[in-house]
Amino acid sequence: MPAISFANAKGGAGKTTAALLLANELAARGETVTIFDADPQRWISHWAALPGKSPRITVINQFTPATIGNAILEERKTADYVIVDLEGTENLLVANALCVSDLVLVPIQGCAMDAKGGAKVLDLVAKLENAVRRKIERSVVLTRCHAAVTTRAMKAIQTHLSENGIDVLAQPIIERAVFRDLFDLGGSLRDMDRKRSSNLNKAIENAMGFTDEVLTRVPKMKKKSILRFLRRAA
Repeated sequence: MPAISFANAKGGAGKTTAALLLANELAARGETVTIFDADPQRWISHWAALPGKSPRITVINQFTPATIGNAILEERKTADYVIVDLEGTENLLVANALCVSDLVLVPIQGCAMDAKGGAKVLDLVAKLENAVRRKIERSVVLTRCHAAVTTRAMKAIQTHLSENGIDVLAQPIIERAVFRDLFDLGGSLRDMDRKRSSNLNKAIENAMGFTDEVLTRVPKMKKKSILRFLRRAA
């Protein structure tokens, strides 16, 4: 059904981690999820090859700039959610994926370079919105935040985004070692050993809160409306 893309023109913004946290949390809630791994590093494909991947999650990494749009539309017909982890460049593949997305999440760390990369994606979404003549929701998610301290740079970015009318999720993704461990150990946060994983309960709460807020941003489309959109776009 809904397609959610993660994009930032600057690499290393935390989009792959955010995409995987969302997918795992949705699967834990009983939803079926298809992830399009469009990042050249293929970290989600690497994760999927490790033990513990939920059977509710399917990972696709075979597509081209010309086919990704239709591939996403096809998966939307059967999966409860489609998540797209896009590469950190502006190109045809990214544009075609964004065109068929319902929600674009732009991860931004507390630095000016990330903010500039995020601004490029937001500008691109606005242009594509005019081209496809439909609303493409977009929000910024703050990533790799310190659990206890909001840096001066992060505060400046929050202020700048707010002043420019850009929607920012209230729930940031905190910098935690267990999030990185997912790509080494596989599975989900709930599969980890609580005795060996530092602050695992807080990490799970963070992922749950992030997912809850993302779902409030997903456009509320009735099933018949979605199917009509898919037929028009196919």
